[in-house]
Amino acid sequence: MGQEGDAVEIGRGAEAVITLEQGKVRKVRLAKSYRLPELDERIRAERTLREARITSDARRHGVPTPIICDVMRFEIEMEHLGGEKLKDIITPEISEMVGEMVGRLHKGGIIHGDLTTSNMILKSGRVHLIDFGLAFYESSVEAQGVDVHVYFQTLESTHDRPQELIDAFRAGYTRIYPGAEAVLERVNEIKARGRYL
Repeated sequence: MGQEGDAVEIGRGAEAVITLEQGKVRKVRLAKSYRLPELDERIRAERTLREARITSDARRHGVPTPIICDVMRFEIEMEHLGGEKLKDIITPEISEMVGEMVGRLHKGGIIHGDLTTSNMILKSGRVHLIDFGLAFYESSVEAQGVDVHVYFQTLESTHDRPQELIDAFRAGYTRIYPGAEAVLERVNEIKARGRYL
C-alpha cells in the first residue's frame, strides 16, 4: 500500500488511482503518455466529469452510490462507504437486491459497464454500486443485455452455485424493470454468440 501524506492507496486500475484520505475516497485519472498531451487532458477531464454525473444520476434513480463531494479536472472526491464487497458475501437474497438495483439503473437509461461483485458493496442492508468509470447512457436492449451478461459471467466464474444467484437476480430485475424479459432473452443470445467466437 502506498502512502502520500495521510492518503492511503486502496485501488489502482488502468485509468486511475484510488486513495482514502480523511474519510473520503479520491479517484485520480492518470495521464497516458501514449496520447498527445492535449488529447489526453481532454479525454481524462471528459471521463471524470461523465463518471461524476452518472454516479449522481444513478442515485436520483434510486440506486445507492457513493455521494460525490467534489469534482476537479481529473479527480473525483466521494463518500467512503465502508461495508463489505459482494464478491465476499453474496447470497441469493443479495443477488435479488442486485437485480432490483440494476433494474432501476436500466430504467433510468444508464449502463454501468462493469457490473461485477467487486463493484458492489453491502452497507446497512443495502447494495451500493461503485465505480462508474465505464458507465454511459443507453437504453438499447443490446447494451442492457451486455451489462447483465457481465454480471452473470462474474457469478459463473467466481462464485459457488451461480445458477441460484442468477435466478435470484432475474427475480429482482423482472420485478423492477418492465423491459426485463427482452433483456434477459438478449443475455441468452449474447452468451450463445460467445460460444461460437
